[in-house]
This record gives sequence, structure tokens and C-alpha cells, in this order.
Amino acid sequence: MTRRLVIPCLFLMGFVCSVLSAAEPFDLVIRNGRIVDGTGNPWFYGDLAIRGKRIVAVGQISADAPSKQVIDATGLVVSPGFIDIHSHSDTLLLEDGSAHSKIRQGVTTEVLGEADSAGPALGQLPVRKQVVGDRTLQWKTLGEYFDTLDREGIAVNVASYVGLGTVWRCVMGDSFERPRPEQLAQMRVLVRQAMSDGAMGLSSMLAQPPCSLATVDDVVELCREVALSGGIYSTHIRNEGSGVFDAVKEAIEIAERAKVPVDIIHLKIADQQHWRRMNEIISLIEAGRAKGVNVQAHVYPYTRGNNDLASIVPPWAHEGGASKLRQRIKDPETRERIKHDIRNGLPGWYNHYTAVGGDWSRMQISKETTLKGLTMDRVLAERSKGKTPTPEPLDVFLDYLSDENGSVSTVYAHHTEEDMTLALVQPWCSIGSDGSAFAIEGPLRRGNPHPRSFGTFPRVLGVYVRELKLLRLEDAIRKMTSLNASKIGIQDRGVLRPGQFADVVVFNPATIIDHSTYSEPFQYAEGIAHVIVNGEVALSAGKLTGAKPGRALRHTKPDAAVQP
Repeated sequence: MTRRLVIPCLFLMGFVCSVLSAAEPFDLVIRNGRIVDGTGNPWFYGDLAIRGKRIVAVGQISADAPSKQVIDATGLVVSPGFIDIHSHSDTLLLEDGSAHSKIRQGVTTEVLGEADSAGPALGQLPVRKQVVGDRTLQWKTLGEYFDTLDREGIAVNVASYVGLGTVWRCVMGDSFERPRPEQLAQMRVLVRQAMSDGAMGLSSMLAQPPCSLATVDDVVELCREVALSGGIYSTHIRNEGSGVFDAVKEAIEIAERAKVPVDIIHLKIADQQHWRRMNEIISLIEAGRAKGVNVQAHVYPYTRGNNDLASIVPPWAHEGGASKLRQRIKDPETRERIKHDIRNGLPGWYNHYTAVGGDWSRMQISKETTLKGLTMDRVLAERSKGKTPTPEPLDVFLDYLSDENGSVSTVYAHHTEEDMTLALVQPWCSIGSDGSAFAIEGPLRRGNPHPRSFGTFPRVLGVYVRELKLLRLEDAIRKMTSLNASKIGIQDRGVLRPGQFADVVVFNPATIIDHSTYSEPFQYAEGIAHVIVNGEVALSAGKLTGAKPGRALRHTKPDAAVQP
């Protein structure tokens, strides 16, 4: 009986909104759209009304209801704005808050802070700085970073984790020593403060230092602090190659012991020796879920990943930072040790070189250099010209890395379409780009970025929904909206419902597609018509309006009041 009474009430709510609109005009009405509400429920034809920053009506709205602005969505899909649960736009948004490549994908919220967050910058970490024109912006805490974003103006909403690597370096600097109990306690205080500042949880990158220095017990201890605030643990697992199965088990163990949800970052098998075993990974996750552990994951719809060329160098050689790495590279005896470990590996170390079978052609330079866009086989050939005898490739590689101050952003072709799509269709797997807010012109056109920065969400809708029909439209949109919102504890976004913040995207399901490629990444996606952020139009008929209605989204405990 109770269930029957709820449904009429919902309809009444929409009706009342329509009636009241005669006295108080809507700010924006989107009419005649194919509404996909973000829950996974079937689409329906209808209208959506916005007043101020929030949705006030969804369904059939009277044709004579007054509105300051109307968008005709005939033939188009109306959905919640996409929530990019894995993004790296931290400083780019301060350089240009327009978020060109994200808004043009339909992204209305970015979640930052994988392992290395914008704050804290305390203890052994210097104050964070970003030059913007003739100004230098500075901040020390995650809260101050959020304040800076709000003050400078951003087109998208922004949330962030606190990075394990960040808090580790605040306390330990570049040392590879084990933290003493009091030092781990200091890290816990930093995590607590970041959660108080509004972090959504803790994020780690256990495959590389300094996060790789943390033991399971270390991470559990810090995650217990996250649990007290109702946050989440987001992890780039310790090994995506030969040790991927144990790494997934480790993530589940941390979540179970700390009593926190865990989201596995861009779930993949990035080692050709173990390709086509994603079903085994899924079984591990399902077993964890059957035990009551809230373990989920996300993917990006590509088979190449971005990392640093320095990841080929064994972890021990990174102690002390880039200057120490360069010294070790130049020392003949140490260099030989580095080369030996690259060829043969080390227990527990995920080595991108062996993951791609030692094939330099499967590594592409994305750093802003004269060699950007070239695969490493061509880089090695170019740098070996005229040298007699021809130098060993690993020596050429190490010299190149040293010349670039120990860091070269690189795209690796290391996982398969079959494994990626099997993960993609799982109901607990959402979408995240692992990209950044670049632009096709101006100062944010730099390097040779991964195409996911421009095409992730349209690619899912164009390729995996429309062309390959691997996903229903409703399920794909759920993976981009409400599923990501629920993971990080955002209760007022991700669904088209009265009372929710008006983050909305309107797109053409027949034409939406990505155009960005590995060799020509600076191409915007097609098919996104309109994007509304907090009730304000940021993209109109495919063109940026210049509006910056986004804001920092600060995590609150589940029992706290919803932000006004």
C-alpha cells in the first residue's frame, strides 16, 4: 500500500511545479527530449525545467509555462552531466577554467587527486604554486586549493581525493626509509585534515614510489581515517601486469580491513603474458562483493595507457628524486645494475618494458619535446644516428631519460580490447577518463596527450553503445553519472530528478563520437549540443559560452546536511 501511494505523489510534485511556474518563470526549459535519467531506467520523452541551480521538474511540462530560455531537444538525448571519476586537471583548471576538452565531452564534474593531490603541501612538501598570467597562485592545503578554484572560476565542478603519495612526501620527503610510528601518525593527521577540507577519500598509486613504499598495513591505517568520514579508497593497484591478481586481492583486503569502499582505477591487465584473463579478475571482485566488501572499478575505453618513461627504471633507482636518478644513470656500475633489473625484473615490480615484451614501438612519447608523438623505437634510432658502434638501446634510453631530467610522459600499448570491454560491461564498473582538460588552441594545447582527454565519454556512446551495441544507452549513462556520484558520496548530482543540481548534457545519439587519436589528439568530440552546469549553460549549440558556473564539491559525512 505504501509503494502505491508514493508514485502519485511524485507525479503531483511535477504537476505542482508546472502550475506554480505561471507565477514564477523557469530559468530554462529543455523540451521534447529523449530523457535518460541516469538511474539505468528506460528512457522516455519529456521536458526538464530548471530554476536557479536546480532541476525543478522532469516530465511533461505545460507548453505555455513561461521560461526565460528554451532549448529544443527534439531528436536529442537529455541526460545528467557526466562525472569523470578519474581526472588530472588540477593545475590546468587554474590556467584556464574553461575546461574545453571536458565540457565538449559533456563532463560537468571532474574528480582529481589520483595519488598526487593538489594538497596538502606541508612539512617536506613546498607550497604549491601556479603561474597564471602575471600572477602566482599559492596554496598549502586541499581546502585552500578548493577556495582558489572557486575564486578563479571554473566551468566544471571539481572534487578531489587526497593523494597517498602527497601525504607520504609531506612527512617522508624523497626518502625511501620506512616511516616510524609517529610519522605514520602524522600522515593520518594529514588525511584527517584533508577529509575535513572536503576530500572524497584517499587515492593511491601503489605501482610507483612513493606510494609503492607503503605496506598493506600502512594503507589500512590511513584508510581507517577515511572510513571515519565516510569516504572512499581509490587505488591504482600495485601491479597491473604479472602481479595483477595479487594486486586486486590486496585492494579488496585493504577495503575489508579498513571498512571502506574501494574503486580500482582503470581496471586492466597490462601485460601480454596475461591477456584474456579478465574473467579471473572479475571473479575475484565478485567474490569480494559476495563477502560484503564494496569493491568496484572503472575503465577508460582505450587499450593504451599513459605513464612515465621513468617507470621502466626499477623503483630503488628513484630514491632521492630526479637528481639522484640522473646521478645513478651516469654512474657506470649503477647503470649496469639498472639495465639488468629492466631486462630481468624484480619481485613485485610492475615493469612497463617487460609488459610490452620489450617492444619499443609500443611506447609513444607524449611529452612536449621535439620528439613528441614518436614511438620509442624511432626515438632510439634518431639518437643513435652517426654513432659507431651502434649503442645498446637501453643505454640510449637511459641517456634520453637523463637529458629530460628523469621524466618523459609516455603512452604504452599494453592491454587488449577484449579485456577492457569485458570489464566495461560489468554493472559495478563505471567510466573515468584518466585525462585532463586540454584545448585545441592556446596555452593548453601542449604535448601529445592521450586521446582520452578529448574523447572518453563520446567514444563510449558512439562506439560501444551505437556501433557495437555492447551497452544499452541507459546503462552507459548510468556508468557515467549516478554510479560515479554514488561511489564518491555525491547525493545531489548524477540523476535527473527535481531537487538535484542542474548538471545536464544534451547530445545527438546518432552522431556522437570521438575524433581524437594517438597521433592527432587535439580534436574535439562530435555530437554534444548543450551542457548545463549548476543551471547555467556552459556549451550552447556546440560552442562554449564563456560561463564558469562550476564550483568545488567538498565531501561531507553521510549524515551531514546536503549543501545548499
